[in-house]
Amino acid sequence: MIILLYVIHVLIAVALVGVVMLQKSEGGALGMGGGGMSGFMTGRSTANLLTRTTAILAALFFGTSILLVVLGNSTRAPRSIIDDGGGSPLTAPINPGAPAVPAPAGPVAPVQPAPPAEPSAPLAR
Repeated sequence: MIILLYVIHVLIAVALVGVVMLQKSEGGALGMGGGGMSGFMTGRSTANLLTRTTAILAALFFGTSILLVVLGNSTRAPRSIIDDGGGSPLTAPINPGAPAVPAPAGPVAPVQPAPPAEPSAPLAR
């Protein structure tokens, strides 16, 4: 279903580009549509037709865009920061594969400071 919608979306986008390229620009230099007054349609009716076609194709383009987003997000389960365990990337462990060190169960003896080290060579005076 979503592949068909992608194909339709691309076809609408190509048609929209084509219709916009057919319109006359303000300067009249880039517009391919038009020509003389002796044609199938007059300049004003061509402009009205191209304007309406552009509006319809733009509405279809926005509609298929929104539908693609809705269908794309419908299969994804909503995520919550609370359910993931919280925490920001700054508080994440550096090595996630390493086992966590458990806290000691009982009282911990205070750490004794190390005795000062004796110099190995006499100091020069």
